[in-house]
Amino acid sequence: MVDFLYRVLAMIRKELRITLKDPSSRVILLVPALVQSLLFGYGATYDLRSVPYAVLDQSRSPTSVALLAHFDSTGIFHRVANLERPADIVQVINPETALMVVQIGPTVESDLFSGRDAPIQLILDARNSTTAGAAIGYVDSIVDAFNAEQRLSRGEVDPPLRLETRAWFNPNLDTRWNIMPAMIAQLSLLQTLLLSALSVAREREQGTFDQTLVTPLRPLEIMIGKALPPMFIGLVQSTIVLAVTRFWFQVPFYGSLTLLYAGLILFVLAAVGIGLSISAVATSMQQAMQYTFFLVMPMSLLSGLATPVSSMSNALQTATLMNPLRFGIDWIRRIYLEGAGLSNVGTDLIPLALIAAVMLPTAAWLFRNRLA
Repeated sequence: MVDFLYRVLAMIRKELRITLKDPSSRVILLVPALVQSLLFGYGATYDLRSVPYAVLDQSRSPTSVALLAHFDSTGIFHRVANLERPADIVQVINPETALMVVQIGPTVESDLFSGRDAPIQLILDARNSTTAGAAIGYVDSIVDAFNAEQRLSRGEVDPPLRLETRAWFNPNLDTRWNIMPAMIAQLSLLQTLLLSALSVAREREQGTFDQTLVTPLRPLEIMIGKALPPMFIGLVQSTIVLAVTRFWFQVPFYGSLTLLYAGLILFVLAAVGIGLSISAVATSMQQAMQYTFFLVMPMSLLSGLATPVSSMSNALQTATLMNPLRFGIDWIRRIYLEGAGLSNVGTDLIPLALIAAVMLPTAAWLFRNRLA
């Protein structure tokens, strides 16, 4: 038994020495756990800490002023616009300037004094159903507090103020409408990043990369040849998810397929640039996979896939500007659910183009130096 334990301990010691001998392996073992735990703590939060909202107050009465004072005093709701007519609602909801609009009708004051229910309307941007549902919960609590004050001051039994909600782009606040369009970009990123990251590392391990080097192909030509297949596969996978979302789950599509795929092509191009940079740096398939999954988790957390970017800290919101998945998901959701045109979502193309313009030359430079 002693000899058995000695041999097992010797084997354990050998494996640990092999694993920890490489400095890059030590970094991979420690840094991802630290970084991802911090990201989950700060980024993966469903709490709404800042809710931009607009007001369409057609009453302009002491009652409406008192109600809106409840919103402004919470520290969570921040008024970004005072609207003059219902047509202005589109101008703050569509570009995501405001998460919601509080519409107070012209008869609120008279309805309250006559004992009738006084409805107010809450119009929500429900492209992210999680955020919209949380906002409804906050507003419900504000209306309940206002009604409690009315009961104390007026001695009424029934709640005088009644909330009516209207969710745009996702009327039933179905989480599937929120998640499935985003998965068109999420799954495409995972597949594209992994395939491009493994492209060179796989050949190094199999011993075929040296054969590629003796061919007449230049480093740039090798890189292009390795970039296009992952892009094609990523677009095919996006098409499969798009078909399942539209025809199996019956999530209605309101936008332009041409515009959707134009953004997808730029999105997968940026993803390929990141993947090829990983592939040029990694010395083995194991390292390439570790680097890939180290990046995929933070990119998913900081994309707005499940939790809103606006609820993250300012530092993390700045970090999301370097994340192509954030802009890819926003591009697809707005085109798919909203039917947005290029003039509405064109700003998402700028950061995607910048990321691709930085990462592809970086990958080419790494290729040239690794092949030299």
